[in-house]
Amino acid sequence: MKTLRKTEPVTLKQIRIRDGFWGPRVRINRGVTLPIEYAQCRKTGRIDAWKLTWKPGDPNPPHRFWDSDLAKWIEAAAYSLESYPDPALEKKLDAAIDLMARAQRKDGYLNVHYTAVEPEMRWKNLRDAHELYSAGHLMEAAVAYAEARGKTEMLDVLCRYADYINSVFGTRKGQKRGYPGHQEIELALVKLYRATGRKRYLKLAKFFVDERGKRPHYFDIEAKARGDDPKTYRHQSYDYNQAHLPVRQQKAAEGHSVRACYLYAGMADVAAETNDRELLKACETIWRNITERRMYVHGGVGSIRIGERFTFDYDLPNEEAYAETCAAIALVFFAHRMLQINPDRRYADVMERALYNGVISGVSLDGKRFFYDNYLASQPGAHRFTGQKPPRRQEWFGCACCPPNIARLLSSLGLYFLSTSRSGVYLHLYGDLRAELETRGGRTVIDMKSNYPWSEKVRITVRPEQPASFTVALRIPAWCRKPALSVNGKRVGINTLTKGYAKVRREWKKGDRIELSLPMPPERVEAHPSVRHDCGRVALQRGPVVYCLEETDNGKNLNDIVLPREAKLTVKKDKALFGGIPVITARARRRSTAGWEKKLYRTARSPAVPAPLKAIPYFMWANRTEGEMLVWIRDG
Repeated sequence: MKTLRKTEPVTLKQIRIRDGFWGPRVRINRGVTLPIEYAQCRKTGRIDAWKLTWKPGDPNPPHRFWDSDLAKWIEAAAYSLESYPDPALEKKLDAAIDLMARAQRKDGYLNVHYTAVEPEMRWKNLRDAHELYSAGHLMEAAVAYAEARGKTEMLDVLCRYADYINSVFGTRKGQKRGYPGHQEIELALVKLYRATGRKRYLKLAKFFVDERGKRPHYFDIEAKARGDDPKTYRHQSYDYNQAHLPVRQQKAAEGHSVRACYLYAGMADVAAETNDRELLKACETIWRNITERRMYVHGGVGSIRIGERFTFDYDLPNEEAYAETCAAIALVFFAHRMLQINPDRRYADVMERALYNGVISGVSLDGKRFFYDNYLASQPGAHRFTGQKPPRRQEWFGCACCPPNIARLLSSLGLYFLSTSRSGVYLHLYGDLRAELETRGGRTVIDMKSNYPWSEKVRITVRPEQPASFTVALRIPAWCRKPALSVNGKRVGINTLTKGYAKVRREWKKGDRIELSLPMPPERVEAHPSVRHDCGRVALQRGPVVYCLEETDNGKNLNDIVLPREAKLTVKKDKALFGGIPVITARARRRSTAGWEKKLYRTARSPAVPAPLKAIPYFMWANRTEGEMLVWIRDG
């Protein structure tokens, strides 16, 4: 079947991240985060639940989406094993998978909660129950493990489950015309199709996409069938789960942000595999709405805690921001899929923005604690009255979707750096890595050395087995205005870019060297005038990294700090801070606190006093002492 994809991402077997910015993060994820998450899954009962020993009256019944938490951990561990074999870790995976195989029902059904706790409710509440969502995560884990280690037990189990689901849902007589209330299975079925070649899985993914939002509304039908009044639905409108309209008619990102971006990623996959240009057009329309009107500067999406959802255009509050870690990860998935269909830097730029800011902020530097939501301003104590989580990372959550999600992304990070096409190689992200690819020169090694984004320099050595002509396309980020490129020491003009990529086509020989310079001076960033929360404020950014102020560096009352427009921004390495990371400094000002004793208001104007400003990378906040944090600074 013809595909719309113009490029194919590398596999983890082809790439190895070594050091630089991401190397330590990947190692901590493998050595610290994965063991911690496994221990939490065991401690909280997420693993033993598969023994199906829970009985009515027992405490701690398996939750309806516990399956997905363990599935994401298995996927993360599988990706890690693909790059770094670990017999002890593999043994834990095999034991968990064996429990799943034993728990599977004779008809293929596989869900702990709806087997042990509420068997009578199987498939009766697709709107809220997460059955298909959990099934999707299990499918993704099965594909990852089969690809990583060649073991197919879990893949066989999930293929049986997928075949059963395929018998339940569809347009044939006696089948349910339903679809998931929490999307995820759509993209998972496409992965299953690619892994097995079984077209029925792709057709089922397409059915779930196409059926969504049709009338009469399936969620109304099933609610009435189980004796519920659809009018009492707690989210009031089906835009919450993107089922208010058929997907091809949707023009904006609506509702629960994680569900939404999983759906959009699945739509992009289905569009690519079925050559559906109308569906792709819908993806492009929604992409523009997200990135031009509904995305935070740190790549987060979902602006309100109630419903964890998108709200309306330009509604991007800071202290009340939700910006769930899972939503930023799902946006990365959406961006990456759109990038393979159309190699355009606007997709890669957003993918990079999310990865370096709103995703990596979701885990502490030591790999032990996690953020669920990612604020852009924080006032200690405010969470007590807003219902928000406290401004410090947690060891685990009752709803623990984010920790294993970020673990699986970090374990699979290599997938996002490069793609191949008929004409050559696309470099989307930069770092310290080695990739072995197939090009027209046969096996070609791409050796990239860089401490990007701390460093502006990227050095790439190309080593084809034999001299061959092909293209190396290098993304020039939109934030970079004075890039420089040379091959073997000879300057290459890059005045003309192809959708943001500098394309170098030549006969490559073993040892050819590419040097890319991406100057990244510190800059002020403005928000659109309609973003009322950021009017009269600026954010600081260097390259792809967004910066913030913390109380520990700048004192209290961060909102009183004004950054004069004429103030020079300086970058320096602070050796005492996180091993010597670049910080941004400037001469700012703030009001004097003199004379305010026993006063809440006064008519006298407070004199301004100098206030040295120090900003650190946003993703590093809350790794020291608790205190205020601020991304958007008053502009003077």
